[in-house]
Amino acid sequence: MTVDVRLRLRRGRGALGFGFFAQGVAFALLVTRIPAIQDQYGISDGLLPAFLAAVPILAGVSSVATEHLVKRIAPSTVLRWAQPVVLLALLGVGAGTRMWHVAVALGVFGLAVGALDASMNMLGVSLQRAYGRSIMLGFHASYSLGGILGASAAWAGAHWHLALFTGYLPAVLVLLPLVLVGSRSYVDAPVGAADGDGGWPAGGGKLLLPLCLVMACAYIGDSTVANWSAKYLQDVLGSSEQLATVPYNVYMVTTLIGRAVGDLGVRRFGAVAVVRGGTVVAAGGFAVVAAAPGAWTGMLGFTLLGIGLCVIVPQTFAAAGRLFPGASDTAVARLNIFNYVGFLIGSPLVGGIGDAWSYRGAMLVPMVLVLVTLVQARSFGPERARYRVGHERRAGDRAVDVGRGGNGV
Repeated sequence: MTVDVRLRLRRGRGALGFGFFAQGVAFALLVTRIPAIQDQYGISDGLLPAFLAAVPILAGVSSVATEHLVKRIAPSTVLRWAQPVVLLALLGVGAGTRMWHVAVALGVFGLAVGALDASMNMLGVSLQRAYGRSIMLGFHASYSLGGILGASAAWAGAHWHLALFTGYLPAVLVLLPLVLVGSRSYVDAPVGAADGDGGWPAGGGKLLLPLCLVMACAYIGDSTVANWSAKYLQDVLGSSEQLATVPYNVYMVTTLIGRAVGDLGVRRFGAVAVVRGGTVVAAGGFAVVAAAPGAWTGMLGFTLLGIGLCVIVPQTFAAAGRLFPGASDTAVARLNIFNYVGFLIGSPLVGGIGDAWSYRGAMLVPMVLVLVTLVQARSFGPERARYRVGHERRAGDRAVDVGRGGNGV
């Protein structure tokens, strides 16, 4: 691998890592201020699940469209323009005064975020192939770091009683020009990597289905934290509005730590063991949240959820990339739909059960669904599988050492 190619890959990796980071900030600013959004627009508890469900529905539609769009336009181009739209839509959520204002802003946010998530992970999978070893956990760790900063900014906004627009504006003003500049370094098809869409194989949908199920279950758990942790702590466990922003932040901190060291665990124990272990810990976290007598015990449960769920989604995208090396863009786009299926099911399911019965009882439902991952964990490969196998090994001898130097994530 030449010095120019190494430099190009490192710049592409750094730019994409910042893109994940920016998305983490934007999403955290949105979901941790749901109670404030609800108050600003007068959205009732009964109507709130419909607003929360609209975003993943539109994002799923956009992800399907992105699968076809990237056959004509490079994924980097899709990402380059989707990310600014996400940031501007976030600002729109905070700027409105009427219910139709927030409906439009959330609709644009959903459409843009579907294209953004799909194209971001497409680029991540192709870069991983060029490196010859896993770097997907690093990208998702950047997302977690962004989520931490976004949730911290949301805490500050709640603490100082800032209007939503005032709280969102600094983040958008900082991130928008940086993502536009960074997008110039995105890498679509790294030199020396067998990337590209070689056509969807016969029976590909059946092969991908177990990973789709895992993705949906993981995001049911994740969406429960994102959409209901603040409201659960405030309404069920009696915390203040300020303290209610903390669980998502704690969740993102533990997610960041788990993803930062996750590659070592996969190389030592294999993807199957890591996914199974994470699933058990996540289920335990939901049990603690459901039984928590107070806010601090509830935050312990959300901590366990971060540790358990953090490895599952990056591993699922990586597994799809290995399973379909000649059609990775298509595999990622189709798998990404189940990200939103999980959000679509999780948000209204927890809200509906919580309104009809009990929010404590509602927390047991994602616990049971996440445990389904135990049955499907073998889809990540043989028990002793490691990342540097198959097509990844071919590039491994000449790959950049992603553990040192450069603009690595």
